[in-house]
Amino acid sequence: MTKIFFPLILSLLILSCAEKTKKEVSSIDPINWSNRTANIPEQDSLLNGTSYLSVYSEIYSETEHRTHNLTSTISMRNTNLKDTIYINKAEYFDTKGNSIRTYFEEPIYIKPMETVEIVIDEKDRSGGTGANFLFQWSIKPNSHKPYFEGVMISTSGQQGLSFTTQGRRVD
Repeated sequence: MTKIFFPLILSLLILSCAEKTKKEVSSIDPINWSNRTANIPEQDSLLNGTSYLSVYSEIYSETEHRTHNLTSTISMRNTNLKDTIYINKAEYFDTKGNSIRTYFEEPIYIKPMETVEIVIDEKDRSGGTGANFLFQWSIKPNSHKPYFEGVMISTSGQQGLSFTTQGRRVD
């Protein structure tokens, strides 16, 4: 019986000491954005717009010197039953207005009633307390504009914190 358990314990010990792969701190490419790439002809009759969404990497607690880190889920939603929409750019900015990253280089499509998400990990504090997104999008005439929503959450011990923000068209 010892002959069976010793190799098993040794294997578990070796596996637990193995170097863990480094995890991304934000979903720069959680899905393969290139699989969603859309080719939009320049003379297309699509209507263009820009929407703003406030998100928070961290929020103040008790004083301005103490913060809580948050996980943010950014939802890009198509509320149309029949029409596909296009997100041309999703750019993430920090509290000071500096661009942190752009999530895809080419326009992507979102099918009718589909939601595509970006997740910003709790460890990624680069956005700060006043982070935000700008989304550039295109829709067919008479289609519903895209809906953007942020859900921020943090859990620590037995305490949890969560809230939402909604996007606003800014052009």
